[in-house]
Amino acid sequence: MKSKLFLVLACALVVTLGCLTACSAGAPVQVSVDESYNGKQVEVAAGGSLEVTLESNATTGFQWSETAEISDQSVLKQTSHQFVTPENTGMVGAPGKEVWTFGALKKGSSTISMEYSRPWEGGEKAEQTFSLTVVVK
Repeated sequence: MKSKLFLVLACALVVTLGCLTACSAGAPVQVSVDESYNGKQVEVAAGGSLEVTLESNATTGFQWSETAEISDQSVLKQTSHQFVTPENTGMVGAPGKEVWTFGALKKGSSTISMEYSRPWEGGEKAEQTFSLTVVVK
């Protein structure tokens, strides 16, 4: 009787672990980076996504490139870009954040580049730059 109970419990454990592994393997992984990754390299799983968050202050007239330059668009694709307003700090002109999301399409390497500039004619160009090498595994 003990051996049958042990066998049933062992089978239930194997099935449960198999389900958990299958469920977690199918979930795409998102990697998040910020300005501290400037000039560095990051790895992302194929099918996953990359989120880049950079500080931005629209009240100064500066903004990051809306569309990032991507060296190999067959490896990486920009899927969104949005400005996130600052939390209610009570400070006029408080900086917010700009957030880009990229999809990792296939194995390979690609570089993302962006500039923080005043976009109008005669405005300062490339006051700051951000670049990141993305290796899709």
